[in-house]
Amino acid sequence: MECLIAYCRAGFEGECAAELQAQATEQGLTGYARAKPDTGYVVFTLYETGTSQSLANQISPLHLVFARQLFVSHGLLKDLPITDRVTPIVAALESQCEQFSEIWVETADTNESKALLTFCRKFSKPLRSMLEQRGKVDSGNATAPRAHVFFLSSVAAYPGLSFPSHSSPWFMGIPRLRCPSNAPSRATLKLEEAWQVFLTPKQRQERLQPGMQAVDLGAAPGGWTWQFVCRGIRTTAVDNGAIAPLLLESGLVEHRQTDAFRYAPRHFVDWMVCDMVEQPRRVAQLAAQWLAKGWCRQCIFNLKLPMKKRYHEVHICSVFIAETLNRAGIPYELAFKQLYHDREEVTGYLHRIE
Repeated sequence: MECLIAYCRAGFEGECAAELQAQATEQGLTGYARAKPDTGYVVFTLYETGTSQSLANQISPLHLVFARQLFVSHGLLKDLPITDRVTPIVAALESQCEQFSEIWVETADTNESKALLTFCRKFSKPLRSMLEQRGKVDSGNATAPRAHVFFLSSVAAYPGLSFPSHSSPWFMGIPRLRCPSNAPSRATLKLEEAWQVFLTPKQRQERLQPGMQAVDLGAAPGGWTWQFVCRGIRTTAVDNGAIAPLLLESGLVEHRQTDAFRYAPRHFVDWMVCDMVEQPRRVAQLAAQWLAKGWCRQCIFNLKLPMKKRYHEVHICSVFIAETLNRAGIPYELAFKQLYHDREEVTGYLHRIE
């Protein structure tokens, strides 16, 4: 039976399923989710035949909070013969599409699946070889569907497809980033990933220019400030804690030792970023106030989610932001995403539309 396969962070299967259910309902569709805890994926089946691809086109994983990747499959292939797994998988892929732009053989992002990922990398070679021999691969056609083969074990897999314009551009939905050796903390990767997820290459070029101004609330030790300094952006680091000396020596950073919730900038800035251990609703309200008061053009902020009702909490924070900015008459765009480098949190991007 046709279904949607969504990858997510292990432990957030329930949130991913709830979000898919809400999106389907919004589109006037009905279905059900199978979400086993700590597996790192969700299977969502629609009751209406032939509607999965339409729904997938409406809910790109780039616009979902908890889903890293999303593709359409015609169902699980079980008990694949060890002597020839390739042939039945190729047949299943060919039943969905005539030609593919890419071939991705993937598995869940869990500790239990690390060994299986090694198998996937080896298996991708004979699979690609057979598809190429049959003329099914056209890497130069960027609009052609991408083939996905999602292995649950070495003898069970979901083959399927996604369209590049409506799916994550990264293998397994994960942008692979390396932590720079001189960065003050690994938290620096959160901001780098956020820019890659929320901004197009053109937007990154336009919105992260040398000479711009930024404020980093809760900055210590300076992982997020470091990202601005690397781009030549002058930054006010607000935190009672210490900031890495390397950043202060750059000449681009002013350290203000004060409460981040009481700090007000002396002038308009291009960016406000915030990564603090604080109640999510309070952080969401803070971000909205910065835009409403005209203190910044855009902000990126992290919400540390509670253990229960995490999907609900993100919705509540969205409502808080909407109410604040609508009262102020500020047009805006808002997106949330649980990034690969997040843990029990999601990252928000809020931009004032000029």
